[in-house]
Amino acid sequence: MAHKVLEIFESATTSVTDALYSYILVILLVVGGIYFTIRTRFVQFRLFKEQIRCVTEKPADGKGVSSFQALMVSTASRVGTGNIIGVSTALCLGGFGSVFWMWLIAIIGSASAFVESTLAQIYKKRTPEGCCGGPAYYIQGALKNKALAIIFSVCLILTYGIGFNMLASYNLQSTFSSYGFYDAEKTPWIIGFIIAAIVCYCLIGGGSRIIRVTSFLVPVMGVAYILVALVIVALNIKVLPDVFKTIFSEAFNIEAIFGGFSGSCVMFGIKRGLFSNEAGVGSAPNASASAEVAHPVKQGLVQVLSVFIDTILVCSASAFMCMCSGVEPSAELSGAPYVQAALSSALGAFGPIFITVAMILFAFTTLLGNLYYVDKCIIFIMGKIPSKTFMRIYYVIASLLIFVGAGLSADLLWNVADVLMGAMTIINMPVILILGKYAFRALKDYDKQRKQGKVPVFKAKNIDLPHDVDYWK
Repeated sequence: MAHKVLEIFESATTSVTDALYSYILVILLVVGGIYFTIRTRFVQFRLFKEQIRCVTEKPADGKGVSSFQALMVSTASRVGTGNIIGVSTALCLGGFGSVFWMWLIAIIGSASAFVESTLAQIYKKRTPEGCCGGPAYYIQGALKNKALAIIFSVCLILTYGIGFNMLASYNLQSTFSSYGFYDAEKTPWIIGFIIAAIVCYCLIGGGSRIIRVTSFLVPVMGVAYILVALVIVALNIKVLPDVFKTIFSEAFNIEAIFGGFSGSCVMFGIKRGLFSNEAGVGSAPNASASAEVAHPVKQGLVQVLSVFIDTILVCSASAFMCMCSGVEPSAELSGAPYVQAALSSALGAFGPIFITVAMILFAFTTLLGNLYYVDKCIIFIMGKIPSKTFMRIYYVIASLLIFVGAGLSADLLWNVADVLMGAMTIINMPVILILGKYAFRALKDYDKQRKQGKVPVFKAKNIDLPHDVDYWK
């Protein structure tokens, strides 16, 4: 009976996700991203050097969360199992052309990331533990719509606390399927229990422990992963021109795209690109708002960099490792098996071991980064920092969900994650399109001060902000 219910639910979520990513989200993300790119005068390219400079700045008082730490928390959530398993799935089911559409979504989506993170800084609030902010705060602060803010917060909690974390847990345990000790009936649950226990320990340490752990692990794992990808590409450098040719020829194969859009490279590129970089979804602004900066635009620029790190670097690393290996993608290899086969072909026995270690680190930091976002939304809904008893109960529930996710169906978990993330995007993108003018004014103020040779410092009155804010007075 339970199995039948899961099958019905999986079928329903498949129908919903096809509708969301075939029509609604394509329009919102592409049109919105192009609009923000034009209005910010291509901020993602124009101020690239400034992005690098801003990420190294520290809070003026030496306390609080730095831009780099906020970047690492958001990157921890972005850079995760989706960068490996998600890319593999896109290649196996959507073809090499899906890589192009992932790139495109990242490039134009980075402008959306700039706007949402700048708004999060403008409308952030003071709390005993520092500053908090995100879509819920700018929805309430600027649109005066508490109900919509709560709905968004609930969507985020469901997306990151349930959908993404259960999926990350499944993806992590699936990388062990190529080993001889793996038992499909028992091993997923054992691995799920171990992951849940470790995450629960980190959660008990609170947000500060999450920030410390992710600040250390994310740069280490990201650099190591990209270096291995470069080695594999170098070993197969002769096939690189053909790989690029295939990417672009399949990306613009009109018959393949429109003949079956729900399974096309465009849809898989957009779905996996959005799942990976989260630009416009409304998640990263929750981390962006926690940074102590002198001007909101600085953190907006830092988040542009996070999107580039996630998709242009890490997702591309996964894609080229697979595409240059000589292993042909297929529906049967979709997910971890394709990546493992590709690395085995290029690096022998070391390949599967490396991808297992990478998946453990990617999944672990994803789980922590996701729950950091959930913490912030719980604080918003309750209007205060919850009691220790409440948080411990929540941590146990969050850990149990991670445990359960390890043993469920991959297709079901992907569908649930895609639907929940789509719901967040449907709320956040129209909101930042409405409020984007304040981010544009802030950017203009930032550019003006830089041209005058000043170190940009923000005041709300400089952009005629009509709303009351805790900071920037």
